Amino acid sequence: MSQMDDYQWLFRKAPAMATALGRGGEYLDVNDALLDRMGYTREQMIGRRPTDFVTAESARRIEEEFRPALRRTGKLENKPVSLVTSTGDVVDCVTNAIIEYDPQGAFIRTIAMYTEVDDQARASFKYRDLYRSTPAILHTLDADGHIHTVTDHWLQKLGYTREEVIGRPVTDFYSDADRKKLSGARLQEAVNRGELNNVDRQMVTKDGRVLDIVMSAISHRDTSGKVDRMLVASKDVTERKQAERRLRQTLAENARLREELEHERDYLREEVNVAMNFGRIVGTSPALQQMLKRVEAVADTPASVLLLGESGVGKELVAHAIHARSPRSEGPMVKVNCASIPKELFESEFFGHVKGAFTGAHRDRIGRFQLADGGTLFLDEVGEIPLELQSKLLRVLQESEFERVGDDVTRSVDVRVIAATNRSLEQQIVDGKFREDLFYRLSVFPVEVPPLRERGDDVIQLAQEFLEKTCKDFGREPMTLTRGQANKLRQYGWPGNVRELKNVIERAVILSRGNVLRLEASLPELTLTDQAPSGATVSATAFLTEKEMREFQKNNLLDVLKLTNWRVSGANGAAELLGVKPTTLADRIRTFGIRKPQRRQRK
Repeated sequence: MSQMDDYQWLFRKAPAMATALGRGGEYLDVNDALLDRMGYTREQMIGRRPTDFVTAESARRIEEEFRPALRRTGKLENKPVSLVTSTGDVVDCVTNAIIEYDPQGAFIRTIAMYTEVDDQARASFKYRDLYRSTPAILHTLDADGHIHTVTDHWLQKLGYTREEVIGRPVTDFYSDADRKKLSGARLQEAVNRGELNNVDRQMVTKDGRVLDIVMSAISHRDTSGKVDRMLVASKDVTERKQAERRLRQTLAENARLREELEHERDYLREEVNVAMNFGRIVGTSPALQQMLKRVEAVADTPASVLLLGESGVGKELVAHAIHARSPRSEGPMVKVNCASIPKELFESEFFGHVKGAFTGAHRDRIGRFQLADGGTLFLDEVGEIPLELQSKLLRVLQESEFERVGDDVTRSVDVRVIAATNRSLEQQIVDGKFREDLFYRLSVFPVEVPPLRERGDDVIQLAQEFLEKTCKDFGREPMTLTRGQANKLRQYGWPGNVRELKNVIERAVILSRGNVLRLEASLPELTLTDQAPSGATVSATAFLTEKEMREFQKNNLLDVLKLTNWRVSGANGAAELLGVKPTTLADRIRTFGIRKPQRRQRK
């Protein structure tokens, strides 16, 4: 008898029911114990498939669950099968199977063993059927985190068949993010912990939809305490999570819109806070009337306007007058103080940015060009715009189009631009600091705003307006200017212009007691221009010429700056010693062209 014959004899005479199957799942051989229990002959079974000799439920389970698991893992362990005898009796069994390969890894056969179960095992099968039909999203994992069984509802929810699921790692059905969380040994560690309680997961259906799942689990441990089964219950919370995300997005959008409205409120609030006579042009001097004629001429046109004049003359108020008299008066007027914007934020301030465009851009922001759409944009201190940004400003002036920082969407705006400067832009062009084409674009219609010293009696009218308003705002008794004080105000050179006049009046009201205005306490320089009493003889040395007065003021500033080691603001600074605001003093220093001397470097 050959070795093959020995093998066949042992196989057929083995006391346990056994079969050998080919690659296609057909019976190659059936042993005597199985034939005796089933009541068939060997010829009746060989060449046929196991599904021909089991119940319909077992046949379905073999096709959908057992065969796929066997192909993936090479074995089956304690799988329930209900055989049907030739007389129609049902024999409940568990089957164990293993695939045999030759040394080269080629398939030889599959050996399947069947063990008839007792009544307790039959009850277990019944409960297993109940488990699978439970209308809940349940799956059971083995010790390696592979799917052992799932409910029908689980399959319906994810769109798979049982054949496509059984034996695969559960992470195959997770989203990429959750799969990374459980990559490597972390899935095994999660199974070994044995329990889950309301853990958020995302599973992906067969057609690619992402489901938000909340999972809880309990485990079964073997005699050594190791987890060998884990029962996982899942709840689909996709709709709830989507509603929460929509709510968060709505709240974020509301926050973004609120912030934009706050920005717009702040921008538009700047319109109202004008320095010149609290928002009204006052005066009848020829110089002022000449300027107002030019304002009236240009206001009704769409032309760009360039306001020229010293610091403090009221260029912003003139810009408001042009806007108020233009067809755009119902639209916004937005101001940009170009001197106060950090260089790296100019583009964002003008055009806005999108979230993530640069460090600190936590959300979208609209720029001032977009805020001024349909109205007027006032560019104060336009000479301070960085040269590298001037080309982008020129483009929006020429084409009325721009892009936010970090965005590729082109936006259109309808904006009239009024620019202002106290510098010589022509000199900046010569120095290479200002584009000539931008200058000509901005200065279609230049308007010179006269300094206060050239406006004659306007200074008295303005001072009285300031005085009345300041007394009212500060809760003081009404005060009036004396004739002598009016003469002093008229004779003073006002290097800080209207802004300085307003500050002087406010400071005088603060320092005064009762209803007597102490103007000399607010601006000591005014005492130097006292008029001689009526009828008195005035000598050639009793007064200073305008040039001498300005020279005296300049020397006086130099003396106090040297005394304070060129410290303008702060305690014992030059501004405090002179009794003026640091900004006023800075304007005077700039007007007189005073520069701090450079320290000589040691050789």
